[in-house]
Amino acid sequence: MYEDDELTVLDLEAELADPLDQIEVVEEATEVVTYDPEEMLPLLTAPEAQQRMLAARAFCEIEDARAIPQLIQLLKDSCPLVRVSATYALGRNMAPEAIAPLISQLKDWNGYVRKGAVWALGNSHHPEALPPLAHALKTDIPAVRLWAASALAQMATLGYKSIIMALPTLIAVMRHDDIAAVRSNSAWALGQLCKELPSNVIYGTAIDALIETFAEDEDLGVREDARAAILGLGDARGLQIIEELEQDGWF
Repeated sequence: MYEDDELTVLDLEAELADPLDQIEVVEEATEVVTYDPEEMLPLLTAPEAQQRMLAARAFCEIEDARAIPQLIQLLKDSCPLVRVSATYALGRNMAPEAIAPLISQLKDWNGYVRKGAVWALGNSHHPEALPPLAHALKTDIPAVRLWAASALAQMATLGYKSIIMALPTLIAVMRHDDIAAVRSNSAWALGQLCKELPSNVIYGTAIDALIETFAEDEDLGVREDARAAILGLGDARGLQIIEELEQDGWF
């Protein structure tokens, strides 16, 4: 999926970057820029793409509900830089009516736009975002998968049912994804979600997966993140196994 996407040719450092970092700075500034929403709101419908992009980027900093309808419209803008900015702005100015359009944006041909949509959906803490985020974690390009894992960690605020829906995908990706950074983010996300779980069979399954990753993953960074997740949970069984492995000189 997305084999021809422009993000597939980037190195890992670029894949981890913020999509907005790829947008050329409109003008040099030595001071922090402050935006007047009264000036920015009309620019959301400006005929020039540069002005629409500037306005959408402004609402990445400004919270103003009046911008939401037009930001949703900008998700379909012909300019991908405008669409990227709109996804981030909606993550800052989240509303229930933005959830479905952002989910649809996960089919955008542009990987940077999909990354922005993933971030916004994670920031929404909305239960409808969980299945598409899990799908993105399984199927999208590495850069989007990386952010989808982090976004799923935010599902902890939705309660038990949402957490257990997210766990199987995170475990599978942590154990088998080709990209070490994606596996690491999945281990971290798993640790975040497990903090909200009771000590039951599902929790035990997640701990087993973290222990296996710590013991078996070929990448030192992934093992370290799995270890950190277990330490953060303070799970007695996990801590004991870590201690035994480290005494044996494994880590």
